[in-house]
Amino acid sequence: MPVLARTTAYAACPDGAPALSHPRPERLLAGNPLRETWNQVDAPLAGAQRLSSGIWRCEPGHWRIAFGPAQQEVFTVLAGRCRVHDAQGGFQALGPGDVLHIPPGFEGSFEVLETMTKSYVITE
Repeated sequence: MPVLARTTAYAACPDGAPALSHPRPERLLAGNPLRETWNQVDAPLAGAQRLSSGIWRCEPGHWRIAFGPAQQEVFTVLAGRCRVHDAQGGFQALGPGDVLHIPPGFEGSFEVLETMTKSYVITE
């Protein structure tokens, strides 16, 4: 008998304790924001890739980011505001309801302007 795939639902304000982190000191550009992550899905993809999905909340701050050649993210801002800066000096300003795709190999910085919450999907 085949195994049926199951869906996973989670709330924008999840129960339970989040994983806590701060940007690495060598990446900090401003502040030292607390980041809270409720990873709700961790699933294998083809080959050695993985998909993770959940809810992320962060205080204001600014730090450098660099995605690997197989890593990408799509996120939706649920609350707050941020800017994602590219290495060429441009940026995308995002607020509630906005969606952004960060492609493989992206280099730039992530700036949280007001405490934000996002839902995310990352493949790597």
